[in-house]
Amino acid sequence: MLVALDLHDVTLLGHSMGCSVSWCYWDLFGSDRLAKLVLVDEPPLLTSNPTWTQEQADAAGAIFTPASVTDTCNALAGPEGEAVTRGFIGGMLTSACPDAVKEWIIQRNFRMARAHAATLLYNHCHQDWRDVIPCIAVPTLVVGGRVSLVPWTSMAWTAAQIPGARLEIFEEAEGGQHFMFVENPEQFNRLLAAFIG
Repeated sequence: MLVALDLHDVTLLGHSMGCSVSWCYWDLFGSDRLAKLVLVDEPPLLTSNPTWTQEQADAAGAIFTPASVTDTCNALAGPEGEAVTRGFIGGMLTSACPDAVKEWIIQRNFRMARAHAATLLYNHCHQDWRDVIPCIAVPTLVVGGRVSLVPWTSMAWTAAQIPGARLEIFEEAEGGQHFMFVENPEQFNRLLAAFIG
């Protein structure tokens, strides 16, 4: 897309799985056409390894074990897939999030067939970006949520790997969960505008 539109000096923002897309772009093309990166609430590796040290586990920020990711994806693809989705999305929002907003997010998620969502999640959960992140060499903003299902400590690890990266953690009262930009768009947009300049 960047080539097709002949875009240069792009600020690329990825949220959740979108961070993996950004990391994949960097792995393939480096800084080509990029000026800045914004990485929002995604750990470097979603699935833990039982042999890891505590330091490795904290850095990865994994929220699944090999068994739990398989169970989750099987449930997502099964007859209760919509209920599984509702529970999963519900765990990504603070208790202050209005029900109507939560339902809007869930309905956007339902646009993809549950079986395809399960396949995408399974593949996504087994990508390890810990070797790519330290190679990032453009100004980077890393955003997490204090009470997000993604451990904020993994966002701190990500920021620490990128020279000069700025780390911002939204507190619970600020909508500091996985969708902080939906729960607190004013603060998120101010932060983003200041970073882009």
